[in-house]
Amino acid sequence: MPWLRGNLHAHTTFSDGVKEPAQLIAEYEALGYDFLAITDHENWIDDSYWRSLPKLSSKLLLFHGVELNWPRFDQHIGKVVGDRETLHVLNHPARYQLTVAQTLERIRRIVAGGIALDAIEVTDTGQRRPLYESPEIPLVKVATDDAHGPIHFGRAWVEVDASRSRDAIIRAIRAGDFRLGFA
Repeated sequence: MPWLRGNLHAHTTFSDGVKEPAQLIAEYEALGYDFLAITDHENWIDDSYWRSLPKLSSKLLLFHGVELNWPRFDQHIGKVVGDRETLHVLNHPARYQLTVAQTLERIRRIVAGGIALDAIEVTDTGQRRPLYESPEIPLVKVATDDAHGPIHFGRAWVEVDASRSRDAIIRAIRAGDFRLGFA
């Protein structure tokens, strides 16, 4: 089975991205990706976002998602929705300049607050941040490009050893059956 290449964190004009959804999809198709998660900011979207996503056409396997705002402190959490499975990712800890200890405390508080985190981004807009690859952090480590504009497209990705299904990809990520890629 071939490895599948994808991005788990991308934004469109529904929030603070510069590309319409169809344009963003075309960018990732041109890069040879197999899957893409559109995860616009929850505080920018409305019902039209959720109605529009299923209507998008692509060769890519599309994940519908959202970037959640944690209400108790400034932190984004990626919610990548499969068919039955959902992946929750602690997004861009480097942006918040967190130490490993602070990251662990955030993970503890978010889990206690009801969100079972599966993964942590080891990138900030596609730039590798090795601090967050620490074995002390008890989550799988994923690379994303947090795409807002063309400068971010294709900077970082995951390659998953899974069948071409949303749930299989999520399960493979949780199990660590993937590798990171960087441009």
